[in-house]
This record gives sequence, C-alpha cells and structure tokens, in this order.
Amino acid sequence: MQTDALLHLNLNRRGGLSRRNFLQSAALGIGGSSLLSQFRLHAEDLKKEGRSCILLWLAGAPSQMETWDPKPGTPNGGETKKIQTQSPGIEIAHYWPKIAAAMNEIAVIRAMTGKEAAHERGTYHLHTGHRMLGIEKFPHFGSVVARELGDPQSDIPNFVSIGQTLSSGFLGVQVAPFIIDRPGLLPDNVVNSTSNLRQRRRLALLSQQESEFAKAGATELVKEQSELYQKANLMMTSPRLKAFQFDDEPAVMQEAYGKSQTGQGLLVARRLVEAGVPFVEVRSTGWDMHSSVFSSMARRAPEVDQGLSQLLLDLKQRGLLEKTLVLCMGEFGRTPKINARGPAPGRDHWVRNFNLLMAGAGIKGGQVIGKTDENGQEIIEGPVQVDDLFQSMCKAMHMDADMELHTPVGRPVRLVDGGAVIKGLFG
Repeated sequence: MQTDALLHLNLNRRGGLSRRNFLQSAALGIGGSSLLSQFRLHAEDLKKEGRSCILLWLAGAPSQMETWDPKPGTPNGGETKKIQTQSPGIEIAHYWPKIAAAMNEIAVIRAMTGKEAAHERGTYHLHTGHRMLGIEKFPHFGSVVARELGDPQSDIPNFVSIGQTLSSGFLGVQVAPFIIDRPGLLPDNVVNSTSNLRQRRRLALLSQQESEFAKAGATELVKEQSELYQKANLMMTSPRLKAFQFDDEPAVMQEAYGKSQTGQGLLVARRLVEAGVPFVEVRSTGWDMHSSVFSSMARRAPEVDQGLSQLLLDLKQRGLLEKTLVLCMGEFGRTPKINARGPAPGRDHWVRNFNLLMAGAGIKGGQVIGKTDENGQEIIEGPVQVDDLFQSMCKAMHMDADMELHTPVGRPVRLVDGGAVIKGLFG
C-alpha cells in the first residue's frame, strides 16, 4: 500500500520530488517518517558534497563586442580585434589573451537575452532570477546557496561578498552576505579589541537588554539580532579567519592573481572556497562604458583577464573546479552600434543580446552556446533567458530549481519561475 502511494507523488520537471510535494505527502502520512529521513539524508549529503560558487560580477555591464563576441571588420566592430583561443574555432576580443589560453575550461554563452535595461533592475534580475516587480524583495542567489548548502553552525559566513552586493531579501539576516571592502584584510570590527572576560560581560548585559526588549513585543527581532551577535562572536575566535588574509599565501601566488582589487578578490574567493564557504561574489567596477569604450577596455580588462584565468587554473590544480561553479557576467550588454560621443565614443545599454562565461561544476568547457548575426544586433541561434541561466546554475550546484521559498507572510514562491537547463552546457 505504501509503495502504491509513493508512485502517485507529483514529480518536478526533472523527475525529482519537490520539497513542497514531499512535505504534503509526509503530512498526509504517506511514508512520512521514512520519507523525512530520506529527505534529511539528502540535504546532509548535499552539504557534504562541498559544492560552491564564485561569481565575478562586472558591475556596469560589459560590452559583448569587447569581450566574448567581437565583430571586427563590421560597421559595429569598432577598434576591437579578435584572437584565437585554446579551443579551435572559438575567437574572443583581443583584450583577453589569458582567458583565451584557458578556454578549454570555459563555456561562452553568447545569446543571453534580458528584460531590464536599467542598472539597478538588471542587477537585481541577474542576482535573484526575478524581476523587480511587486513588494517582495527576493534573495540573492548566494543567500539561497548559503541556506541550502551552508553549515548553519559555521564559524565563518556561508556567503561572502568582496564589494557591495544585493541583500538576502525575505530570507533574512542569517544568510545575508558578509561584505568586505579590502581583499586580504579583515574588517576592523571582526578583531576583538577587548579581553575575553570583558567580552562575555558585554554579551551578558546585551542579553539582559534584549530580554526586556522582547517582553515589549519584539521577540522575533531580538531573536534575529541575538543569533547575529552569537555568530559574530563565534567568528571572532575562528581559526578559519585566516582564509580572509594572505599571511600564509606565497608571494608568487599573490602575484599570479595580480595586485589589483579584482585579482586579490579572486584569490580570497579561492581561499574561502577551500575553507568551506559555499558562495563568494567578487565585484569588479568600471564597466559602464558610455564613452571611451576602447581605451577603457584596455585599462579594465587586464585585471580580470589575469585574475580569472589564474582562478580557473588554481581551482583545477587543487581539484576544486569540478565542484565549483565559476560565473563571470554583468547586468546586461552594450549597444552593438557605437554611439556618437565625439572623439571618445562608447556603447549604451542593451538587453536584447549579451554574453557571459561559465566554468566548473560539470560544465563542458571549450564551447560556445548561441550565436548573433554578423553585426551583433540579433540572436540567430540558441537564445538563453535569465530563467534558463538560473536553472543551469541550480543544476551545477545540485539544487532543486523548483524549490519553494516563503515570504514573511507565508506566500510560497519558486526559486526559479520557469526556463530550462541550457542545452548542451553540461558534459
């Protein structure tokens, strides 16, 4: 009888049992205790896999014509040339010689298409998988990863951002990003500036004040704040804090990543992944090139070219790439047509087609997915929607894209609201 009932459980689009359907079935007594045990074991197994994600965010939206889809010799091509990569037949812009040499590890998505052409809205869409509509504040994908794959008892955060980023939205402060501004250095307030005894006294006094505040009707707020203070106190004494610093990192490795903010940020990202942090974002700024696009690319690209190529090499040599998803992207693309800004032209906002890089975590490298026409204005093969991208990110992380998140009022919303895994992306 139990077996027959299990055969009628609703499956998600990949043939798996969704969290919602599992809980409904368990509540009805359909193999409840057995299923609950299996579900908990699956969750624990997922955490033990040690999967992680490093997002290199190019804030301001890089031009696809100056990155991974150059069009030299065409009316829209401008000064950008193309170079051959390590993978036969794949050519990228000449600003990226070190990425070209690492192309066997990388999948280039040339046919991304979005719906938000403003920076704030595009950033929100590409970080959460949802558009900025309604009153709900959706969580950063990193916060979802932190909740699903992170250790809730960890002595260091499960989500770290090197540079400012989006919040955890309605998932709350427990999975909010821990933000650092200077890679290689700890924030000033992490170091304990007083004795352990005095610190304990301060925490005891704080607990007393919080208790009085909770009695006045702020129970949930006090609970959240208390958990934050406990985590902060645990972090201040953690031996894993060294992952944020370079004290034990060979100078030759620091040089290999480059001394730029981006390069050093990517080195910290690798160290954090090694320490067990499941999601790290590194933010690179200066990609909003409405003017001087070609001279700006010559300045900005080398930092990312050196740091990202070294990260991929480093992760592979350490056996981490197969379990680490690496993403390099911005909020949208730039106009194929060069604008008329006098002697220093640039490219404006464009969402109809743009590109990004993906590597690691089972992704098949040395390939291009999607194609644009000769002037770079239209997608002519394999368009990829934002939902498709997030479906693929979930697959790489072994997470259920159909999982339901719950808003503060209890309304269920899907992590990814549609789309399908990008065809051919995984080996």
